[in-house]
Amino acid sequence: MGQPAEKLTTRATLADLEAVPPHRVAELVRGVLHIFNRPAPRHARTSSRLGGELMGPFDTGKGGPGGWVILDEPELQFPEPGAPGGVEVVSPDLAGWRVERMPSLPEEAFFTVAPDWVCEVLSPSTATFDRFEKMPLYARQRVLHAWLIDPLAHTLEVFRVAGEGGLWMLLALHHGDVKVRAEPFEAIELDLGLLWG
Repeated sequence: MGQPAEKLTTRATLADLEAVPPHRVAELVRGVLHIFNRPAPRHARTSSRLGGELMGPFDTGKGGPGGWVILDEPELQFPEPGAPGGVEVVSPDLAGWRVERMPSLPEEAFFTVAPDWVCEVLSPSTATFDRFEKMPLYARQRVLHAWLIDPLAHTLEVFRVAGEGGLWMLLALHHGDVKVRAEPFEAIELDLGLLWG
């Protein structure tokens, strides 16, 4: 995603987030507004290819078990812990909900039901934010599964929340052009070489 994020120095609100120009990516975590450039082509290609690989088998049930709703860059809004009236807003590169937890899409342009799975495609300007701000937020919200993909290093990290404390447990670290079965989508074999483009 190009250049490093800009940060507001005062506590940001939902109104500050809504004022960000539409050609930028903005997320609000623990009262801090983070503003990024749109994803670089390699980042967007990796995210799009992964979504394409998962959509048929899991979202539509074509060639797989179905039972999921998988979306690109959904806006997630959650109450901010310890800040009455505060809100945290993030958009993972991909997110998935089991159909039994979200049988229909909300009418609003955002989601308040935490996904069952999120995927962040790392870039030099977002990797620290994704790991140290968004991953703890996802754990607090009880997202059960998370993937971190680095298209430059050609790696996939597969995580699951462990126990009641909301800590991430690394289940697998894959590298290179390998074929893997990765939780929670282990029903299919995923060719990581397709993601590197």
